[in-house]
Amino acid sequence: MTVSSTPFRALRIDRDAQGVRCSVASLTVDMLSPGDVLIEVHWSAINYKDALAATGAGRIMREFPRIGGIDASGVVAASSDPRFKPGERVLVTGFDFGVAHDGGFAEFARVPGDWLVPLPDGLDLREAMVLGTAGFTVGLGLKRLADVGHDPALGPMLVTGATGGVGSVAVSVLAGLGYEVHALTGKPDQAAYLTGLGASAVVPRPDLTDGVRPLEQARYGGGFDVVGGATLGWLLASTRHWGSVVACGLAAGHDLPTTVMPFILRGVSLLGVTSADCPAAWRHAIWQRLATDWRPRDIQALVAREIDLKDLPDAFDDFIQGRVRGRTLVRVRQ
Repeated sequence: MTVSSTPFRALRIDRDAQGVRCSVASLTVDMLSPGDVLIEVHWSAINYKDALAATGAGRIMREFPRIGGIDASGVVAASSDPRFKPGERVLVTGFDFGVAHDGGFAEFARVPGDWLVPLPDGLDLREAMVLGTAGFTVGLGLKRLADVGHDPALGPMLVTGATGGVGSVAVSVLAGLGYEVHALTGKPDQAAYLTGLGASAVVPRPDLTDGVRPLEQARYGGGFDVVGGATLGWLLASTRHWGSVVACGLAAGHDLPTTVMPFILRGVSLLGVTSADCPAAWRHAIWQRLATDWRPRDIQALVAREIDLKDLPDAFDDFIQGRVRGRTLVRVRQ
C-alpha cells in the first residue's frame, strides 16, 4: 500500500444547514490540498483562531470542508521541492494553512515548499509547537520593537491577556530578555503562574465602563496587547513618552477607542503584527531567534495541557469560553 492510499486521521471541519461542525475522519493523501512537500505531522497546537474556525464562532474558514490547524511540525515524507528532503524536520505556521488550505490537525499535511521552515537547532518538534503561531507572533512583535529602536529602559512592558497562548509566551520571553514585565489578567487565581513565567507584577483589568480618557497616567514603557478594544486604547493612553505598543489580537473586539494624543503628545508607536503572512527572510530569522536568544526561559512551563488528535472536538469550547491558559499541544502521532 502506498502513502497516497494509506488512511490517516484528520480533524475535518465542514458546514451544513445546522452550521459549522468538526469531527475526526479517515482520509488519504490524495484528498489533501495540493503542495510540493508532504509532511508526516507529529505535533500541532490549538490557537484561539483554531477554536473560532472549528466551532464557527468566527468567520475563519474560507472553504469547506477543510482540515483545521494553523500550526504543525513533523518530518518530510516526500518532496518535489529540491530544498526539502525526506527525513528533514520542518514546521509550518501561517499563510492559508488550516484556513483555505488543509492544516495541521492531521497525520499528514501537504503544503507549498515556500511555507516551510527547517526546524532550527535548539528546538525539537514538540517545543516548536509549544511556540507555534503564538511564539512566532511574539517574535514578530520583538522585531517590530527593534525596528523602531524601542528602549527597554523606558519602563515596564504590560502584557494583556497574559494567561493566553501569546500572552504567556510574551511574558516568558520578555522577562528572559531582561524586561520588567507586568501581566494584565482577569484571572487573579493565575498570579502564581504568571510570576512563575517571569512577571514582576500582576495587574487586574482596569474598569473601563466609563470609557478611555485621551491620556492616562504614564505607567508603562510599552506593551504587547492581544485583547484589543478598550484595553488597547487604555494601554496606549497609559504609555510613556516614546514607548511602543505591539497589537496582535482582538479578543475583546476590533474597535479602538483612542485619540491622536498618545501619538502626538507622547510620541507613542502602535505596531501591528500579523502572523499569517510575512517575508520569508523574516520568518526564518525569527525562528532562529526563538530557538536561541528569544527562547522562553522555561519552555515547558508554557504547556498547560497535552491532548491526542482524537480529543480535539471536545477541546475548542474551553478556548471560546476563556477557560484555558498557556499552550495546549496536540499529539498527532503516538
